[in-house]
Amino acid sequence: MAVAYIVDAVRTAGGRRGGRLAGVHAVDLAAKSLDAIVARTGIDPRAIDDVVMGCVTQAGEQAMQVGRNAVLAARLLPESTPAVSIDRQCGSSQQAIQFAAQAVMSGVQDVVIAAGIESMTRVPMGTSATFHMKEGLGHNKSPGLEEKYPGIMFSQFVGAEMIVKKHGFTKDQLDAFALDSHRKAIAATQAGAFAGEIVPVDIETPDGPAMHTVDEGIRFDATLESIAGVKLLSPDGALTAATASQICDGSSAALVVSEAALKAHGLTPMARIHTLTVTAGDPVIMLEEPLFATDRALAKAGLSINDIDLFEVNEAFASVPMAWLKHTGADPARLNVNGGAIALGHPLGASGTKLMATLLHALKARGLRYGLQTMCEGGGVANVTIVEAL
Repeated sequence: MAVAYIVDAVRTAGGRRGGRLAGVHAVDLAAKSLDAIVARTGIDPRAIDDVVMGCVTQAGEQAMQVGRNAVLAARLLPESTPAVSIDRQCGSSQQAIQFAAQAVMSGVQDVVIAAGIESMTRVPMGTSATFHMKEGLGHNKSPGLEEKYPGIMFSQFVGAEMIVKKHGFTKDQLDAFALDSHRKAIAATQAGAFAGEIVPVDIETPDGPAMHTVDEGIRFDATLESIAGVKLLSPDGALTAATASQICDGSSAALVVSEAALKAHGLTPMARIHTLTVTAGDPVIMLEEPLFATDRALAKAGLSINDIDLFEVNEAFASVPMAWLKHTGADPARLNVNGGAIALGHPLGASGTKLMATLLHALKARGLRYGLQTMCEGGGVANVTIVEAL
C-alpha cells in the first residue's frame, strides 16, 4: 500500500470567545491557515488535488460550503482548487487528515490539504442544531431515534459526568488536571514551543493593528484555588467550566502527500501516517470511545502503548483524558506535553489538525518517533491517528 506523508501542519493561536479573533470572518480565518501551509511548504498551488475542511457548526458564516469559500478567499490558491466541508463533530479535521491520507494511500490523489475552521464567537456552538426551535421546524432527534433511545437527549456534558462517576474521579482530581494543562501551556508558550506551528493573524484592536500569535485562553495566573472556585456545571456533578475545554476561535491545516509528490516537488516530510482508525460505541456516555479506539489502533499498528512517545488526547473535559490514561496505562508525562484544550481552547472543527500540528512539532523538538492523536466526538465516535516522525 502507498504511504501518506505529512509535510507540515500549522494552526492559528486560539482566540477566546469575543476576544482577539472575534473581528475576523470565519472564512478568512480558515484562509489564513490554507495560505500558510502553501507558503511554508512551497508546494505549487496548482498541484493541490483537494482541500478537506472540517467544520462542526456549518451555519451562518460557516455555511454554503465553508471549505470552498476558504479556498476562494485564500491569496495563494487558484479558484480551480476543489474543496469539501465535513462534519465528524469534534473530530472533523482529524477525519480530514484521515480522508486526505486515504486518498493518497489509495493512489487517487497525490496532494491534499486537510484543514479545519471554527469561529465559535461568530457562529455559536449549536446554531445549526437549534434553528428549528425558532422556525417551528422538526427536531433533530427523529421518531426513529426516540424509539431506540426513549427520553434520552444526547449530551456531551452528561457523558462527561458519567465518565467521572464510572471511573471514580473526584473534583479535586479534575481541578488538578486542569491546572496542569495551564501550567504546561504556560511553559510551552514561554519557551517558544508553539512558534513553529502558529500562523500569525493580523487583527484590529482598540489600540490599533496587531498580530495574534499567542493562545488567548491560557490563564497565566491560574491557581488551584481559582480553578476550584469555579461554579459547577451541574449541581450534582463534579465538572466546571475550568475543567472543560474553552470555547475558542481558530483554524488549522496540514499538507498530506504521496511519495511521488515528495519527489516531484522536492518536499521534506515531517512524518508518515502509520495507522488510521475510527470506531463508534455508546452514544449516551459518548465521550469514552477514545479508550477503545486506542486499543484497536494499537492492535492494528502492532504497537504497545509504551511504544508511543507522545500523546495528544483532546481535553474536551478533564474526565476524558483522565479516563484514557487510566484505561491505557499510558505514561502521564507523555500526554499533552504542551497543554491541552482546557488551557489552549477547543475550536471544534479545527481541533483535529490543530492537535496534529502540536503533536508533530513536539515530536520534532524532542527528537522522538511515534505520536498518537485521539479525541472524543459527538455520538460516541472517536478517531485515532498514529504518526511516525521522520
